[in-house]
Amino acid sequence: MLLSPHAIGWRLRFSLYVVTGLAAVFLLLPIVFIVLLSFGSSQWLVFPPPAWTTKWYVAFFANPEWMTSVSTSVKIALLTTGFSIALGVPSAFSLVRGRFPGRTFLYTLFTLPMIVPLVIIAIALYALFLKLGMIGSLFAFVVAHVLVALPFSIILIVNALKQFDKSVEDAAVICGASRLQAIYKVTLPALRGSIIASALFAFLSSWDEVVLSIMMASPTLQTLPVKMWSTLQQDLTPVIAVASSLLIMLTLIFMAIAALVRKKNPFSL
Repeated sequence: MLLSPHAIGWRLRFSLYVVTGLAAVFLLLPIVFIVLLSFGSSQWLVFPPPAWTTKWYVAFFANPEWMTSVSTSVKIALLTTGFSIALGVPSAFSLVRGRFPGRTFLYTLFTLPMIVPLVIIAIALYALFLKLGMIGSLFAFVVAHVLVALPFSIILIVNALKQFDKSVEDAAVICGASRLQAIYKVTLPALRGSIIASALFAFLSSWDEVVLSIMMASPTLQTLPVKMWSTLQQDLTPVIAVASSLLIMLTLIFMAIAALVRKKNPFSL
C-alpha cells in the first residue's frame, strides 16, 4: 500500500521526535541521577538511595573548604566576565568597523581557543606561568579563563554589530553628537542584549572550567571544579553530588537568562 506524502512526512517527523527524545533522555538521565544522589541518606553514592535527606547540603555549606572554593570560583568568574566584556566590545568594533589589513586573520586568532583542545592550551599556559613563578595565583587563573571566555564575547558582539543598522548611529552624529557619544548612547544600548549574553557565557565558561583550573591551581587556591576533582580521588560521599547539583543548577539558571535575553533582544545572538 502506497502512503501519501503527508503520511510519509508525518512518520518521518514522528521518528525524528522519538530519536531526539531518546537521545535527550540518554544524555540528561545521569544529571538527574546526580541530583537525586545529593539527597540520598547513604554515606556513599548509592542509587537508589535508601532514604532521603538534606544533611549533605548542610555538610557542604558548613565546610569552610567547600565555601572557599565556591567563593574563589565566583571571584574568578566575575573577573573573567568583566575582562572579557572590556576586551570583547572594543575588539568587536575593531573587527567589524576597522579598515586595517588582517582583520580576518585576527578574528580567527581570537576564536582559536574554541578550536584548539583545552589540554594543549592548559599545558602551554602552565609552562608560561611556571616560568614566571605565577602558578596558583589569581592572575594566572583570570588570564587562563579570559583566554577561553573571550571568543564568546567577540563572536556574539561581532554578530550583533553586523546586524545593527549603523545609519541610526550616523543620524545621532548628524544631530550633533560626537561619534563616541553616539556609540555610547545609541549603539551600546541597542547591543545590550548581546553584551549581557556575552557576559553570561563568559561567566559560565569560567565557572565550569576544569582543565585550565587544574593546571593553574595550588593547594591554597582552588576553584569548585578543582576541589571536586581532588575530593573524588579521596572519597565518594554525596557531598560531591551536592557540589555537582549546584554547578548544574547555576548553569541552567544562566542558560535560561541567556535564552530570555535572546528572545527579547534581536541583537542578543
